[in-house]
Amino acid sequence: MKVWPGNPYPLGSTYDGAGTNFSLFSEIAERVELCLFDQEGRETHIDMPEVTGYCWHAYLPGVEPGQRYGYRVHGPWKPEEGHRCNPAKLLLDPYAKAIEGQIEWDEAVFPYRFDEGPDSLSDLDSAPFVPRSVVHQPHFDWNGDRRLQRPWHETIIYETHVKGFTARHPDIPEEIRGTYAGLAHPTAINYLKDLGITAVELLPVHQFIHDKHLIDKGLHNYWGYNSIGYFAPHNEYAADQRPAAVVAEFKQMVKALHQAGIEVILDVVYNHTGEGNHQGPMLSFKGIDNAYYYRTVDDDRRYYMDYTGTGNSLHMRHPHVLQLLMDSLRYWVLEMHVDGFRFDLASTLARELHDVDRLSAFFDLIQQDPVISQVKLIAEPWDVGEGGYQVGNFPPVWSEWNGKYRDCARDFWAGRDETLGEFAARFTGSSDLYENTTRLPFASINFITAHDGFTLNDLVSYDHKHNEANGEDNRDGSDHDGSWNCGAEGPTDDPEILALRARQQRNFITTLLLSQGVPMLLGGDELGRTQQGNNNAYCQDNEISWFDWENADQDLLAFTRKLIRYFHDHPVFRRRRWFQGREIHGKEITDIAWFTMEGTQMGEEHWGESFAKSLGVYLNGKAIPNPNPKGDPVTDDSFYIIFNAHYEPLSFNLPDEVWGERWRKELDTARGWMEEDDIIPAGGSIEVEARSLVVLRQG
Repeated sequence: MKVWPGNPYPLGSTYDGAGTNFSLFSEIAERVELCLFDQEGRETHIDMPEVTGYCWHAYLPGVEPGQRYGYRVHGPWKPEEGHRCNPAKLLLDPYAKAIEGQIEWDEAVFPYRFDEGPDSLSDLDSAPFVPRSVVHQPHFDWNGDRRLQRPWHETIIYETHVKGFTARHPDIPEEIRGTYAGLAHPTAINYLKDLGITAVELLPVHQFIHDKHLIDKGLHNYWGYNSIGYFAPHNEYAADQRPAAVVAEFKQMVKALHQAGIEVILDVVYNHTGEGNHQGPMLSFKGIDNAYYYRTVDDDRRYYMDYTGTGNSLHMRHPHVLQLLMDSLRYWVLEMHVDGFRFDLASTLARELHDVDRLSAFFDLIQQDPVISQVKLIAEPWDVGEGGYQVGNFPPVWSEWNGKYRDCARDFWAGRDETLGEFAARFTGSSDLYENTTRLPFASINFITAHDGFTLNDLVSYDHKHNEANGEDNRDGSDHDGSWNCGAEGPTDDPEILALRARQQRNFITTLLLSQGVPMLLGGDELGRTQQGNNNAYCQDNEISWFDWENADQDLLAFTRKLIRYFHDHPVFRRRRWFQGREIHGKEITDIAWFTMEGTQMGEEHWGESFAKSLGVYLNGKAIPNPNPKGDPVTDDSFYIIFNAHYEPLSFNLPDEVWGERWRKELDTARGWMEEDDIIPAGGSIEVEARSLVVLRQG
């Protein structure tokens, strides 16, 4: 085969219409072989003829999209120094845009001999057992598609799973259920659009691997937090399994969602890879340049720093690691048209040495990048290392999963000790966490439930986790979920308990949608989805995790759909700036005010009460400070919201006529939406059911 020198950049395989350029970075390599595979799996070895700035490169005329390939890297095997080169192992291209196949767990996949330990060198050929990189087809007809750039304050996020969302949907063709094509089907898109969702946040879609210990137990890595390819869409989610078709199917999904006005946010896992620790497999980075790509322990570089609980952490101080991540992010924005990212265990990305550094090189690069800094950036602001809980500490362009909001809302509605001051801060956007960094309410991604933990149905149905199906004797998953079963563990026929559970679900969803900040709804919560008490269903690629469309809670779905419309119709619930609580234009009335049950404004002495579970809040629709995009004032109705998380009904007095002469009851989570006018005058009283929420509109 004719081999030209080619170019060191771009890294990866790049088809130009006449042939393909290949380039691989390795500082430690002494020789690199490019391995091409034909349809029958026969392998051709080509020595990379050139190395420029540690990038090994070659150009092969006539090589087209669909070509399967990998690398074998020759270099030192010195585990004690962190070097693990082993040319017997076929390696994935870190920049591969498409990947074919999955791992077949054989001893050959590991760089060492099982009977001799992790420091031994294995000469078993891994090629028959590992995935192949694939030269991808870069051309796609986007037909004018582009990122939607919906403002943060108009956004409702729906966290969901590509496969689980449609795997059991009866109205989607069986052959595309659980795929990118399934999510792009009109039935799926119309459901999201009718619900009122503006963005889907997809659990990881980067190519990932299924852990050996799960496969051995007959399970799979369902969530996908085990990335091995940061440029390739996960191939198992494609209906069309031809290697060159996976990328196109993903792009078609994004295009279809955009046409419906729905943004696409990807949950990305740049903190670690699926290669694990010193006992893990060799699939890519470990064999290319282990000591460069991974954080190793200083005094014995056999071992890895592990801030993620998965065995390794990427080395965020090295330029080519940072380049890999930035190139990946830019690729998904520019070439795949995604609208943003949620960064898993983002505190790990800030660890330059050991401590979390909010101004680390990675965040500096994000800040100045003209592409990535302009999309939606969401941090999961914690990891499992010391000092990893960093809620409120990320830089100004970032929004964060607000774990304090989740914990506070759960404690408030379960009746546990939680000060009214804490609840008020979370309900109004958590200015105590974000305002001092000049961020705005949309810095807070508010959520009650997420993929990790109980579903909303299970949150009100179980006191304890029930993870036996995971095969770990129920030891895995959190023991502190803040759940409350309302009087019985799991399924029950007791009508009072069922009514309370339904009311609690409405309380949570209503609190979420009416709070300042960006609401994130866990996909399926609006359907009453249950995981049978499993709060760590990461390995349940089955009916435990998949949406059960045929047994959906239609009443809860209708309630949620109407509530989301309410959110979109009333800008007072999605302000762009913080409440000030000060008098407006010299009048006694303010933009926000909090009231006791007696209808009097709360004083300082009330905020520290942890036993109190009832209060009212006035939201002034005439005091929204920021104009619309055309500079016109934004006005809305004013609202009075009453929270009663007490275990008994309570009578609330409304404020005097200064705050509103009459109030119309719109929503009562104990009874639902009001079909007929229920008018209450200023100073009047209203009976509020135990553990319920009432929304009143002025007028």
